Amino acid sequence: MTVKPEAVTARATVYGYPRQGQRRELKQAVEGYWKGRVTADALRATAAELRRGTWQDLVAAGVHEVPTGDFSYYDHVLDASVMVGAVPERHRPAVAADPLDGYFAMARGTQDVAPLEMTKWFDTNYHYLVPELGPDTAFVADSRKQVAELTEALALGLAARPVLVGPVTYLLLSKPAPGVAADFEPLTLLDRLLPVYAEVLADLRAAGARWVQLDEPALVQDRTPAELNAAARAYRDLGARTDRPQLLLASYFDRLGDALPVLAKAPVEGLALDFTGAAAANLDALAAVGGLPGKRLVAGVVNGRNIWINDLETSLATLGTLLGLADRVDVAASCSLLHVPLDAGLERDVDPQIARWLAFARQKTTELVTLARGLSQGTDTIAAELAANRADLASRARSALAHDPAVRARAGAVTEADAHRSQPYPERAAAQRAHLGLPLLPTTTIGSFPQTGDLRAARADLRAGRLDTAGYEERIRAEIREVIAFQEQTGIDVLVHGEPERNDMVQYFAEQLTGYLATRHGWVQSYGTRYVRPPILAGDISRPEPMTVRWTTYAQSLTERPVKGMLTGPVTMLAWSFVRDDQPLGDTARQVALALRDEVNDLEAAGTSVIQVDEPALRETLPLRAADRAAYLAWATEAFRVTTGGVRPDTQVHTHMCYAEFGDVVQAIDDLDADVISLEATRSHMQVARELATHGYPREAGPGVYDIHSPRVPSAQEAADLLRTGLEAIPAERLWVNPDCGLKTRDWPEVRASLASLVTAARTVRAEL
Repeated sequence: MTVKPEAVTARATVYGYPRQGQRRELKQAVEGYWKGRVTADALRATAAELRRGTWQDLVAAGVHEVPTGDFSYYDHVLDASVMVGAVPERHRPAVAADPLDGYFAMARGTQDVAPLEMTKWFDTNYHYLVPELGPDTAFVADSRKQVAELTEALALGLAARPVLVGPVTYLLLSKPAPGVAADFEPLTLLDRLLPVYAEVLADLRAAGARWVQLDEPALVQDRTPAELNAAARAYRDLGARTDRPQLLLASYFDRLGDALPVLAKAPVEGLALDFTGAAAANLDALAAVGGLPGKRLVAGVVNGRNIWINDLETSLATLGTLLGLADRVDVAASCSLLHVPLDAGLERDVDPQIARWLAFARQKTTELVTLARGLSQGTDTIAAELAANRADLASRARSALAHDPAVRARAGAVTEADAHRSQPYPERAAAQRAHLGLPLLPTTTIGSFPQTGDLRAARADLRAGRLDTAGYEERIRAEIREVIAFQEQTGIDVLVHGEPERNDMVQYFAEQLTGYLATRHGWVQSYGTRYVRPPILAGDISRPEPMTVRWTTYAQSLTERPVKGMLTGPVTMLAWSFVRDDQPLGDTARQVALALRDEVNDLEAAGTSVIQVDEPALRETLPLRAADRAAYLAWATEAFRVTTGGVRPDTQVHTHMCYAEFGDVVQAIDDLDADVISLEATRSHMQVARELATHGYPREAGPGVYDIHSPRVPSAQEAADLLRTGLEAIPAERLWVNPDCGLKTRDWPEVRASLASLVTAARTVRAEL
C-alpha cells in the first residue's frame, strides 16, 4: 500500500501503559506504605513521578495524545467504584477516616473487615476488584483522582485523554452485594449511574479535557437485546449532554458483533476498535454498517497482549482499508499496554537474534508511531523500518527453535487412550481411600508456602555467585524441613514441600523446558502489587530431565504423611506465558502436556501418591464469545487428561483453580477427570460449591475457607462456618478443607495462625459429623 503524504493525518496513541515503573517503584512504594516505612505523601510523590515519566516517554516516542486516569495504586475498576461512590457499607468508616487507607482496605481487607471479591479481567491474567451493588446503592460523583491526573498532564503541556471504565461495563462486571438477592441485576441501576458519569465528564471538561475515553470491553461478549438497548440508552443520554468533552468509546479483546451497530449509531465523536486476532472481524462489520462518517476511529492494529513484533505491512493494509470508513483514523494498540512488560531493550540475556522478534510496551509504542507516520506521510518515509521488519519476521519463521521434528512427531501420535485414566472415578476413589487412609474432611494446602526475604536473597546470591550450588541447595532443604515439620505439628493431613526453590509457578518450569525463554525485567501486573514475569513460549516444547522429583522425594522422606507433587498444568503454562502465535494453541498445549506427562509419571515412579496439576487459568482463557468455547474446552481438557492419564488408579490426581467465575466451566471441570479439585470460594461465600452441586459434580472438592489474598487471619469459627456452608452442597465424604490459593505471598505469622484456624475448623466440623 502506498499513501500520499497529503492524503491523511494519522496520529499514534495508547489506551493505557504499565504502571509499575522500570524497577517496580510503585510496588515498593505501596508495600512500604502498608508496612509504615513510606509516608502517604512519599507514596503520592512516587506515583506522580511515575505518571510524569510515562507521559514524557510516550511524547518523546511520538505519541500525540497521552492517556490519563489509567494509573492506579491497586486496580482501575476499584478506582471506578471510588469515582462513583460505590463504597460498601462495611468500608465506609475506613474511607471516611482516611481515603487512602480505606481504598486499600477495600482491596485487601483488614482483620475485621473482608475485602471486595477479586476475579479475572475478561480473558487476561489481570485481576480486578468486583464492585458490590444493590437496590439501595446511592452513587455519588468523586472525580478528584481523574481531574488531578488530567491536570498534571496538562500542566506539562501535553495533549491528554482521560480514560474511564464505561458505565455499562462497570455494571455488567458488578455483583449483588452481600445480603442482596442473588438474582439482582446491577444493570438495573444504569439510570441512577448515568448522572454521576455525566457529572464526572463535566468536571473533566471544565478541567481542560477535549476527549474522554470510555472503555466498554464487556460489549465484546455475548449480550442480550436488553443489555444492548441499555448501552444504546447510556450513550444516547451521555451524548446529548452539552457540558461534556468529546467521547471516544473503546472496546477490545474480541469482535463486537451485535454491539457494533449500537456503538456506531451512538451520538459520540469516536470509536476505538480492536482489529487483531478474532477482532479482525470488526473490519468487515464496520464496513457493513456504513463506517463512521464524520467520526474519529482509533484503530487497534498492534496486539497489546502479546510480545511479538507487529507485521507492519499487514497493519498498514488494514489501516489503508479503514481510511475510507471514518473521518479520521488514528493508530493504537488493540488494548491497554498494561498487559505487556515495559521494555524489551532491558533484556540483555536474550539471544540478539531472538530479541529482534520481541516488542514490549516501549517497542509497541514505536511501532504505533511508525505506522502513523507511514499512514500520514507515505510508506516511502518508513521504508527502512519496513525492510527491517520483514527481515525480523523472516528470521523468526525459519528459526530452528520453532521446529523440533521429534516433538511434533510425538504430539501427532497421541491417541484417545492417552487422554484417559485406566479406570473410572468410583473405582479409583476406592483404591485411593484404601491407599491413603485419610480422615473425613482431609486438610491440605494448595502448594506454596511463604517466599521469605531469605529465600529470595539466596536465589539472588546464587545468580550473583555469592553462594555456591551446594550452599543454596542446603538452604532449600532446610526450608523444606521447616515446612514439613510445621504442617505435621499443625495437623495437616496431606502435606506439600512448600516450593521454596520456585521463583514462580510458571517460570520455574519454563526455565527447564526447551522452547521457552525467560526474561529478567519482563514484569506484568497480576493484581495490586503482585507482578509476574511471564516466560516466552517461542518454540517446540520438551522436557530434557525431571524438574520436581528431587525435592518432592526429599520432602516425602521426612514424613509418613502423603506429600503432594506440585505441577503447573498445560493451559496455565500457556495462559501465563507469552505464547507463540504461529501455530494453533491446541497444538502447543499438547506439546506442553506431553512434557508434563513425563514429569507426572516420574513422580509416581518415585513414590508420590498424590499429584496436583494446577489449572487456575482454565476459566481465564475461556473465549469471550460462546461460539468459540467448545473448541477451546475440547483441547484444554484433553491437554490436562494427557498430562495425568498415565498414572495408576490409586494415585490421586488433584487440580486447583482460583479467582474466576467457575459457573461457565463446570462441565469442563468435570471433563478434566481429576480426583480432587480445590477452588477459590471464600470471597464468593462458597458460590462455587453450590455451582458444583447444581451440576452434579461427582468427585471430591475443596472450596477454600481461607482468603490468602488478604492479610487478615480468619478465625476458626469463620472457617468452620464456611465449611458448614460447603457441606450444604458437597457431602462430607467428598469435601476437602484448604485455603483459596497458595501461600507464597503471605508472611509466616499469618500463615501459622490461619492454618491453625483451618485445622481447628476441620476438626470441629468433623466431630459434629
